[in-house]
Amino acid sequence: MSALTKLTKTLAHHCVKKSKTHWCKSSQPLLNLLISENIVNINTSQFHQYQSRRTLILDSASSESVQLQRLSDSDSGIIEVSLNRPAAKNALGTDMLRGLKHAFETISEDSSANVVMIRSSVPKVFCAGADLKERRQMSPSEIHFYVNTLRSTFSFLEALPIPTIAVIDGAALGGGLEMALACDLRICGEAALLGLPETGLAIIPGAGGTQRLPRLVGKSVAKDIIFTGRKVSGKDAMSLVKECHTAGLVNYYVPAGQAQLKALEIAQEINQKGPIAIRMAKRAITKGLEVDMASALELEEECYIETLHTEDRLEGLAAFAEKRKPKYTGT
Repeated sequence: MSALTKLTKTLAHHCVKKSKTHWCKSSQPLLNLLISENIVNINTSQFHQYQSRRTLILDSASSESVQLQRLSDSDSGIIEVSLNRPAAKNALGTDMLRGLKHAFETISEDSSANVVMIRSSVPKVFCAGADLKERRQMSPSEIHFYVNTLRSTFSFLEALPIPTIAVIDGAALGGGLEMALACDLRICGEAALLGLPETGLAIIPGAGGTQRLPRLVGKSVAKDIIFTGRKVSGKDAMSLVKECHTAGLVNYYVPAGQAQLKALEIAQEINQKGPIAIRMAKRAITKGLEVDMASALELEEECYIETLHTEDRLEGLAAFAEKRKPKYTGT
């Protein structure tokens, strides 16, 4: 069964199959913005080529605000989750939450997926956080259920066995930042604005923000950001890495409009590596940090053994000897 058939079968009637590679109309506003603002160092022909090589995997009838797409040809292991709710700045309403949950579940069942990019199709915004207009209509019990679902969805994202990349070239606030924090890597452009403003609404971050942020930037910086609710620019987020000597909020900081292409560059590098090795590396790092060093080293050994008896390992050695690029299959 092909990967595309498997993916569409997973969601049954929620999926719409399209066999032809096409230009994604939802990305046209972003391209127009780049052109209109005369962004330098952007190769528009490269951008068009990249967009035209994306194939729709699913278009869930249960959510019009989330699309799941696969790149074609040599980049077919790269999966994109696109947020597209421009009228609400990609606010996390129940419809989008449902779409994200379906998308992450579908990715988890696709053995051919090697890396995931989460991006926005809406210019100048990644995700504005919770849909406060919708929230006002909810009872406390409904809000509790919603936040629990949001938290579990982001935990599911974090637990995906393959690398995940958040592409942030606009506002990532509240639940939007919490989703990015659940990713392995975060790539920010100059337009990025990061924050957890919940205390200004007399609540706290409830979808992992109070736990993942201090693990990335340290307890003191996390308290500052959460207590004050202040917004941090992409540049300031990058400086936190240098000041705190931690992984920080941001892995890469690039000029405005270039976060998407930088994320693609990183995704392509990951996609060229041995798929089983990447999965085992993520498992060893993530789980190893949860235990003592002796146990972590035992886990590393277990993960290494998983790569030892694979066809990909032999292919890597053969490619090195023959001075050619390896052709990994994930076996």
